[in-house]
Amino acid sequence: MIAIIDYGMGNLRSVYRGFLKAGVQAAVVENPDLVDGADGVVLPGVGAFADAMVNLRASGMVGAIQRAVAAGKPLLGICLGQQLLFESSEEWGYHKGLGIFPGQVCRLPEGLKVPHMGWNQIEIIRPDPLLAGIPDLSSFYFVHSYAVNPSDKDLILTMTEYGIRFASIVGNGKVYGIQFHPEKSSTLGLKILENFGRVVDLC
Repeated sequence: MIAIIDYGMGNLRSVYRGFLKAGVQAAVVENPDLVDGADGVVLPGVGAFADAMVNLRASGMVGAIQRAVAAGKPLLGICLGQQLLFESSEEWGYHKGLGIFPGQVCRLPEGLKVPHMGWNQIEIIRPDPLLAGIPDLSSFYFVHSYAVNPSDKDLILTMTEYGIRFASIVGNGKVYGIQFHPEKSSTLGLKILENFGRVVDLC
């Protein structure tokens, strides 16, 4: 079973329905003990980085996420969930993240319309099981004003062009972050959720 972490930051039900449509067993959970017992973990989210970290700490989910990564469980961060995987964010000041990946979350540059909202392409930089069956330059649905800037460029699986080139999918081992919303990205988005389910099943 995949645990979708509920820490009060939105879009949980759409992520759950996405996994359901992809044929992957998942459940929305609020209890860190259920995360400990899960085979894989999903960290979704929309909203402010700082508020998200406050909620994760208050709910005990920071420790649960760290234990999942230490145990080698597959983990998928979606949108804000991807950003939280990094060391820090400059959103409304300086805020520490989970520190699973090295790097910072930065605002999209001045002069660009923000949020970046709508369909945009991903360029595959490095093949990965998460991208099985996904053609290069496929389009997915984005809604964000900040993007991750990994210190380790080997983390980057895909890049996207929006005034600048930014990392739209990152990954190391079985830990992944996705800036767009696969649950809102039609058939190919569901394919990515299915692929994550396969990664979990292989563990």
